[in-house]
Amino acid sequence: MLLLPALAFMTRRLITFALACLFALAPLAPAAPKKSAKKSSATSPAKRSTPVEAYAAIDPNVVPSIRAGSAILIDAESGRVLHEVDADKIRPVASTQKLLTALLVAENGGLDERMQIVASDTWAEPSKLYIKAGESYRRRDLLKILLVKSMNDVARALARDNAGSVAEFAKKMNRRASELGMSNSNFINPNGLPEPGQYSTARDMAKVAMAAYRNRSIREMVRLKEIDWRFPSGKVTTFKNTNRVLRNYAYCNGMKTGYTEASGFCLISSASSDGRNVIAVVLGDVRDAIWTDSYKLLAWGLAS
Repeated sequence: MLLLPALAFMTRRLITFALACLFALAPLAPAAPKKSAKKSSATSPAKRSTPVEAYAAIDPNVVPSIRAGSAILIDAESGRVLHEVDADKIRPVASTQKLLTALLVAENGGLDERMQIVASDTWAEPSKLYIKAGESYRRRDLLKILLVKSMNDVARALARDNAGSVAEFAKKMNRRASELGMSNSNFINPNGLPEPGQYSTARDMAKVAMAAYRNRSIREMVRLKEIDWRFPSGKVTTFKNTNRVLRNYAYCNGMKTGYTEASGFCLISSASSDGRNVIAVVLGDVRDAIWTDSYKLLAWGLAS
């Protein structure tokens, strides 16, 4: 009678030992041969698609910590300040000032009329659409690609068309800025490329952002995630919006990016949810933080 339990015990030990040996030897089995990669000029759909960044949930009871040099968060309807970080520090704001350029062009009207490019419009670097003298475009189309892809030659063309020259347009920028209550700003060109004496602040840029947000034409353009652009040659190119928060945060609906070595990474962004609208201005940030800092301010503003 005692033999049966002993035999059962030994059987279990043998089975356990055999399984352990199999698992130990499994990694030694030869791996299946890898299939040779096929060369192709086409990009796979996975590589073509824009990656979605995983933004962390926001605690509405905790003011978000950000790395930017200056920032401000406002209610887009009332202008009430919800949060600010050194918002009155004077600094270059790069291409975010194209919102003011766009506002002047949109307010002037005639967006569906065509305008002709002249040689001086092409004198801009480094981000360019490579428009050429003699070509003609609808103002609306140029304004759209200015806000989506931020071409500097397009900014010059719209400015010259609007005021006769870039210098005269800068005067219009400063007059409109004064009307908006932007008391710590001075603009010299329409695209935000570095110029001595050109500057603004986060608080001032929030004021032009609020005015642009209320303009229907601009608001429809800044929310576009991509556009198809047809060149005079017939070639069509798809341009993606430079605003990664717009592409990755469902409640974001604009607005404008900016970067130069002098300004650092800048972003004016807006978001809406449940009837609430907020605008965040983030200036002088670093590459690794500009998107998450802007997201944190927007999400906190909507949630708090």
